[in-house]
Amino acid sequence: MRIVILGAGFAGMYAALAAARLREANGVLPRDLEIALVAPEPRLVIRPRLYEARPETLTAPLGDVLAAIDVAYVRGTAEAVDVGSRAVRIVASGGAKETLSFDRLVLATGSRLLRPEIPGLAEHGFSVDGLDDAIALDRHLHSLSNQPAGSARDTVVVIGGGFTGIETATEMPARLREILGDQAKPRVILVDRSPTIAPDMGESARRVVEAALSKLGLETRLGVGAVELDNSGVTLSNGERLPCATAIWAGGLRAAPLTTRIPGERDNLGRLLVDRDLRAPSAPGVFAAGDAANAACDDEGRRALMSCQHATRMGAFAGYNAAAELLGVPSKPYHQKVYVTCLDLGEAGALFTRGWDRKVEMVGDVAKATKREINTVWIYPPKAERAAALAAADPERVTDL
Repeated sequence: MRIVILGAGFAGMYAALAAARLREANGVLPRDLEIALVAPEPRLVIRPRLYEARPETLTAPLGDVLAAIDVAYVRGTAEAVDVGSRAVRIVASGGAKETLSFDRLVLATGSRLLRPEIPGLAEHGFSVDGLDDAIALDRHLHSLSNQPAGSARDTVVVIGGGFTGIETATEMPARLREILGDQAKPRVILVDRSPTIAPDMGESARRVVEAALSKLGLETRLGVGAVELDNSGVTLSNGERLPCATAIWAGGLRAAPLTTRIPGERDNLGRLLVDRDLRAPSAPGVFAAGDAANAACDDEGRRALMSCQHATRMGAFAGYNAAAELLGVPSKPYHQKVYVTCLDLGEAGALFTRGWDRKVEMVGDVAKATKREINTVWIYPPKAERAAALAAADPERVTDL
């Protein structure tokens, strides 16, 4: 028997850990239930931190962790899934192709930044969506020191006022001063089509965000979007021209393209609609987790969000349930009743909320300390020790705060 997990992000990592945990708990040998994880590299990219400086450091190796729990790593990228024959076609880095059969599949291929066909976006827009994107932005920011001083050089326009856009924008003043020196006059402008900043945060949390933006001297352009980017600035839908040397796109996510190869209903973000056990109802033997799946979090109509907080727990339940089906043990319905938000606000601290109504619990330096612990400890892989790694994968405890 074989479980194949596609993706080494938060959902894929925890799917592997949880499946291996249940396998060991039932006394099944790895040769009798093989678990294979497919990804281009055996590493976890710490995607929630890619708005920070030095993004090349924001990865964590997974090879030793997988080896410690007897999960096979398969280097490559899945390009097709045949649900009928239960096989995945994998392309290795050199272009060679192989087919890997499965008895159960966990789709944990994550999401990609939505890049609409705005003139100049592909050529002139940076992002922090993936590791390569974040590294390219960091190199560009450092190259600004070779340009003549001026307002446009010191201006960054961030397009998209969601969590990623806010964290990226509030980090920019400090990053620019570090690169350009104290004589620089950073100007950061946050653009969003919504009439208010952070519209989903609720009034109390939004006031904290607005105060942080004001403290940092950030400007906003709300109720408008970007209609064109070029090498000297951004043009907005109201006709305003924003001269800048740096434009960063943070306009939202969509499920990775491989998700479309799985039969089933999808939401407007491209995520597969799955049941409470995270099965894809129209694809027997297939589970989905993380940004690839739209799942109910509770019995009150709340749905999982595209966040590592949901991905880790969904991955653990998907991996557990995939193994449970093969081992003939009861499944565990996914649930996520606890939900917190910890939003980095750069030199203005951070914001910590609890609950789906986002009740503010901490702000400023206190919240910043919690954010730092989340970013540097909680979201990293467990130690590459068998007992510790398997203990971290209990679906009922993952990400409980």
